[in-house]
Amino acid sequence: MLIDWFTVGAQVLNFLILAWLLKRFLYQPILDAIDAREKRIAKELADADAKRTEARKELDEFQRRIKAFDLQRSELLGNVIDEANAERQRLLDDVRQSVDALAAKRREALRSEQRILNEALRSRAREEVFAIARKTLADLASISLEERIGEVLIRRLRGLDAAAKASMGEALSRASGPVLVRSAFDLPDAQRAAIRNALNESFSADVKVRFETAPDLVSGIELATDSQKLTWNIADYLSSLEESVGKFLKDADNPETIAALKPEAEKSEPQAKTL
Repeated sequence: MLIDWFTVGAQVLNFLILAWLLKRFLYQPILDAIDAREKRIAKELADADAKRTEARKELDEFQRRIKAFDLQRSELLGNVIDEANAERQRLLDDVRQSVDALAAKRREALRSEQRILNEALRSRAREEVFAIARKTLADLASISLEERIGEVLIRRLRGLDAAAKASMGEALSRASGPVLVRSAFDLPDAQRAAIRNALNESFSADVKVRFETAPDLVSGIELATDSQKLTWNIADYLSSLEESVGKFLKDADNPETIAALKPEAEKSEPQAKTL
């Protein structure tokens, strides 16, 4: 077989021309496009990395701010709680002080009412005892209470022991004025004369006596000098009675006292049995 070198050369030339044309108009633009795309992709990846880094920084900053905000919120909340507790305690203290003050005022009011009641009972008891004693003495002995009280003073003067009598005599001798005899009523002339005689006989001296009415003695009589005093008063007995009544009223809420006051029949009454 003969080789046609012209044809071969022509084909080789056509191939080279085709290859140059393909490279010039096909492969090179494609390669340039690929290079440009790779560069664009690389740039976009770089931008994405930069943005990711920036986003991470912003996220870290945001988390730092969140932690700082949480810490500040915790501190503020703690301060608010402390202030609320302090205010609550202050209000409780104010309420407690108000309650204590109110209770103190109530106790003082009760004590005041009790004092008023005790004074009223004391005054009424004195008046009743005075009236009963006056009527009783008048009915039984046919003498007035005033005369009986004057006799009590005379009997006490004559019954003084040696020491008391000496002390009273010295006080009488040094007195700057007359002896004062105070009573809750006007003494009859006979009683006044009997008291003078008792003083003169007891102290062997002419004792000057001045009589005075003092309703506050409440059925009593008092002989007084500058430094000595001899008294008898129903109020002394009433004071003892008042102490006993006061103690009873104080113990009135005691269950033992209440139980002691119950009738024996009530305490011994059998309880109903449950079948």
